[in-house]
Amino acid sequence: MLLKPILFFSSLSAAIWLPTFETYAKTSDFKALADSFKHDFHRNLKANKVPGGAFVIVEGDSILKLSTYGKRTKGGSKNINSDTVFRLASVSKTFAGTLASMLVEEHKLDWNQSIVSYVPEFDLADKQAAKQINLGHIIGHSTGLWPNSYDNLVNANVKMPKIIPKFEELTPMCSPGVCYGYQNVAFSFIQTAIETQAKQDYSELLQQRIFSPLKMGSASVGYEAFQMTKNRAEPHVKTKSGFKKVKVKPNYYQLAPAAGVNASISDMSKWLMANLGQNPSVIPNSVLKDITTPGIKTSRELRRRDWRAYLDSAHYGKGWRVYEFEGRPLIYHAGWVAGYVAEISYSPELNIGMAMLLNGESRVIAKLSSQYWRDVFKHADKLEQQSF
Repeated sequence: MLLKPILFFSSLSAAIWLPTFETYAKTSDFKALADSFKHDFHRNLKANKVPGGAFVIVEGDSILKLSTYGKRTKGGSKNINSDTVFRLASVSKTFAGTLASMLVEEHKLDWNQSIVSYVPEFDLADKQAAKQINLGHIIGHSTGLWPNSYDNLVNANVKMPKIIPKFEELTPMCSPGVCYGYQNVAFSFIQTAIETQAKQDYSELLQQRIFSPLKMGSASVGYEAFQMTKNRAEPHVKTKSGFKKVKVKPNYYQLAPAAGVNASISDMSKWLMANLGQNPSVIPNSVLKDITTPGIKTSRELRRRDWRAYLDSAHYGKGWRVYEFEGRPLIYHAGWVAGYVAEISYSPELNIGMAMLLNGESRVIAKLSSQYWRDVFKHADKLEQQSF
């Protein structure tokens, strides 16, 4: 048996890496579940009339199963393949958290730095509270701001220079670091800090530090990059008469850290492997530990349909959600933006990860992912029992 680092949850809600004996069998033990998931994925997307999608399941540095379904455009002739690019929506936050943590490790950023030092035009009705919000609060959704502050203005395609001054009208709902409030606008303030310290454009930095070294060949940032991609999945929203193709909206693309990344399912397989520790020269284990350390409690996640039957606790790390799924750690994030849904999740304990991308708004993605992890962890329990 091999020694392997496994993530445990402590009573202090901190991630503790301890050596423990590897009790899990080799890839073949989980491949059957991946094969079964392919059947479930295709059956559920067909039943829900989702135009198209793709998924990948990896173990370590190997792909257990990658499969695609449907068309890039409803009624079109072009099939989705492994290199078809989708919008990742809020799964983009996983890249932002990782990039920021890299710079912290290199002493170019500090989680305790005030965001006002980088975004001086940011203010609140309580000026002292504004100064207390630091980079760690920004990346961990613990700013004390009301959830989704000024997303309504983003939806209306108002630009950031006009949105930021609006914050001076807000009174926080709690002190920084005390309560959870999911943000898109405030989360994206991290871009200014990153660009200031790295002296480089955010999209260029992602390309240089993550996309290129991981060989994520079709990954990009921004509206223009997506529009220039020929092999892309078009967005579809659900109406009373079924899914309807819509135009790609540029509004959330201005929030690059929160929702600006585009990628294929092939790219996501490489992103998963890196987060499973397979590319320490790109993403050091110390960064992986930092971004997946449980931070603020996210109790509302415990009430999520399809997930609530399995979750014992839920926190936000740094660009990643950290779940306890029937006693086992699961690192997770989802994304939803007009016409697209995405999910990514992995078990650091089992060294297995999965990602799904759809070009139609459907809640079936949550059903599929939660049931997949239920089956994987049940299988792991069985293997553990057999090993003793």
